[in-house]
Amino acid sequence: MAESETNTPKRGTRRTTRRVFKAYKPAEGCYDELFSADGVPRPEFAKIVDIIDTMGTGEFRARQKLADAAFLKGGVTFSVYSDSRGVEKIFPFDLIPRPVAAAEWVKLERGLEQRIKALNLFLADVYGPQRILNEDVIPRSLVEGSKGFLKQAMGIKPLKGVYVHVAGIDLIRRPDGSFCVLEDNIRTPSGVSYVLENRRVMKRVFPRIFEEASVRSVDEYPMRLREALDSVAPTEGKPRTVILTPGPFNSAYFEHSFLARRMGCELVQGQDLFVWQDKVFVKTTQGPQRVDVIYRRVDDQFMDPKVFREDSMLGVPGIMGAYAKGNVALANAIGNGVADDKAVYPYVPDMIKFYLSEEPLLAQVETFICAREKDCKHVLANLSNMVVKAVDESGGYGMLMGPQASRKQLDEFSERVSKNPRGYIAQPRIELSTCPTWVEKGVGPRRVDLRPYIVTGKSTWALPGGLTRVALVEGSYVVNSSQGGGSKDTWVMG
Repeated sequence: MAESETNTPKRGTRRTTRRVFKAYKPAEGCYDELFSADGVPRPEFAKIVDIIDTMGTGEFRARQKLADAAFLKGGVTFSVYSDSRGVEKIFPFDLIPRPVAAAEWVKLERGLEQRIKALNLFLADVYGPQRILNEDVIPRSLVEGSKGFLKQAMGIKPLKGVYVHVAGIDLIRRPDGSFCVLEDNIRTPSGVSYVLENRRVMKRVFPRIFEEASVRSVDEYPMRLREALDSVAPTEGKPRTVILTPGPFNSAYFEHSFLARRMGCELVQGQDLFVWQDKVFVKTTQGPQRVDVIYRRVDDQFMDPKVFREDSMLGVPGIMGAYAKGNVALANAIGNGVADDKAVYPYVPDMIKFYLSEEPLLAQVETFICAREKDCKHVLANLSNMVVKAVDESGGYGMLMGPQASRKQLDEFSERVSKNPRGYIAQPRIELSTCPTWVEKGVGPRRVDLRPYIVTGKSTWALPGGLTRVALVEGSYVVNSSQGGGSKDTWVMG
């Protein structure tokens, strides 16, 4: 890597090679993250554009290959179960960063913290006194009809009152440049390992950019997460915190093992743990050891075969009893799925007003709830103009992009929605922002979103930036890795 670093051109050096952004044209009707509509670099990011541009396409291509090789060698992978060509995939990474201005991040940070606080209060309420339901701010039938609402969690108060220890909030930028929330992920949000790996590779491939551009660090995330988890432990002293994984065949297993190493935690599977006298223990070579905190990457329904699915081999029999008695902290809390149900999402602004007596700092996408008869009729009449989503799916599955769908797909979704209106919501398609992305023909605009990660223990902290996902397929709006998407390093400027 040292040899490539010495070849980095100094700013102002004459080059005979073609500039990286010479032929780049921002997409019409979209907000471009690096360039204004007339193709001029945005002033706050002009230095970044200049450094990359003067590198030349040949040098940039070579560095992209170095980055790809680093991901391959590091085993930075994800799984696509539906791909007949093979399950394990190297996570695609694009070297052109997605920057966020410092002042803009401050506003986002405040809005994210407000949102997580309201969602945490909502969970404490719906599994407790249910004030928000009794006052009909949110329809009771909508909440209690959610697959994420678990009666088994009623009356259970998590240690220190924290339900949402880790959140991933998906943001998009609209054509006018404003950010808005697309959806909430507060069950077992994944992807943060790619944020850290993206930054590690970028530092190796573009070391001088970081010296000149003043980019905020993301390296403290594992420490922040460990501190937050330790802070909710039931015992005094140094707690024993473990990460519970479904195992190496899970699509996010790379992340589970990565975080365990970086956080200094044990990575365990269900058979490594057992419950005795309503306390959780891990089997070790020194004998059983008490476990205080479990960062679980196992879904609710598989956590305890005595309470949920009897056939589950992934969880720990009796763990719900230990959890209910406050003898172990589970992060995230059992039952969080009701708060990131896509049909509950439209009511988050109402939660903020109800619990915090504040106006929402972050906007949302207009959403039609098909469980409401009027909304359902509107959606079915305008299906070809809508993005329809199954309320309990993720990863780009169970979704219809109406404007790009075939007649057959439209008819199929019309039948699905008609048969199960509670299972779907719909939104007008929004032109996502684009970012210059290295493709086979050079650099082209590709649509992006942003998933910041928010960690809560004694206090709430947002990782500067987060995961920028990019739709690598030209014209695509779907950024999920399982649907052909990749990622970029997100730079919050200092």
